Amino acid sequence: MMVDLARADLVWPDWPDLPASVGALATGRSGGVSVGPYGDGQGGGGLNLGLHCGDDPQAVRVNRERLQAWLPGRPAWIAQVHGADVVDAATVGPDQPVRSGDASIAAQPGLVCTVMTADCLPVLFADLEGKVVGAAHAGWRGLAAGVLGATVRAMRLAGAGEITAWLGPAIGPTAFEVGEDVRAAFAAALPGAATLAAFAPKSDQPAKFLADMGALARLMLAQDGITRIHGGGLCTATAPERFYSYRRDGVTGRQASLIWIK
Repeated sequence: MMVDLARADLVWPDWPDLPASVGALATGRSGGVSVGPYGDGQGGGGLNLGLHCGDDPQAVRVNRERLQAWLPGRPAWIAQVHGADVVDAATVGPDQPVRSGDASIAAQPGLVCTVMTADCLPVLFADLEGKVVGAAHAGWRGLAAGVLGATVRAMRLAGAGEITAWLGPAIGPTAFEVGEDVRAAFAAALPGAATLAAFAPKSDQPAKFLADMGALARLMLAQDGITRIHGGGLCTATAPERFYSYRRDGVTGRQASLIWIK
């Protein structure tokens, strides 16, 4: 089948223990029809998937339809609020009111768990038997509030066994500048030296730090016994030709990370 969105425009997770019965992908900023700050950063159309960030809604709808060609069902688009609520993807659909939350899970084929990001950390989950999948949007507030643990617990309640996770494109440890408030939030949520090591002081600004979201996510996941963790090497802020980044550009689009049972 011919599709307008090329395979090369997508991010295919390097995820060794992802079950064969599970599909997963992430998008970048190329391969769509959006223009201006929502374009691909190289003079072409961008694949902005966010209806809430100022882009032409019709362009976003075209972009979503291009993505649809790669999926077995409609993405479960949720209204993300930087919290820790988890919803059942079966309760989210195109003809239903938008549900708010920052993660979703699915335990039946064809339901596509979906999160949108533009620097925040997307985390995809699957149990090793391919019975339950999940997707979480982990901005620093949601990450500190426990959105990853909440997703893991919801998956286990749905019948998941051992769980594996993949960390998708997010702002990297050389670009995520934060203040003492962020470090204090994680020190409260994750007491210990390893947490402090995830914050590198800036020599020229003593009250500022460079935070490693991937390292913090791994510490959070370890609290719930999740040690099979992959990905985490794609930085949105330092790759303008590949990803949208709110920290870098201010006005920008959104990419998505998606997972489903085949």
